[in-house]
Amino acid sequence: MYAIIATGGKQYKVAEGDIIKVEKLGAEAGESYTFDQVLAVSDNGLKVGDPTVAGATVEASVVGNGKGKKVIVYKYKRKSGYHKKNGHRQQYTAVKIEKINA
Repeated sequence: MYAIIATGGKQYKVAEGDIIKVEKLGAEAGESYTFDQVLAVSDNGLKVGDPTVAGATVEASVVGNGKGKKVIVYKYKRKSGYHKKNGHRQQYTAVKIEKINA
């Protein structure tokens, strides 16, 4: 059984027991979190929502928060001497999928 959820502007295919990294949520480690934007659920057959599946939720527990790898942003304009180097580390929340309610 798997489900497709939407969070943080992205879509994730999840199954029970999976640990995924999503955009930072307002939850601390050990707390539970419920994803209510379930786009599709596969039980015996695929059930696709319009846009979401009515009554379907995905329950997860927060494993922890962190920062991703550094991404270097380098801006450069030739002949003018302009260059700017900048870095960015995206914050994430790691969650473990506990149960899919369809």
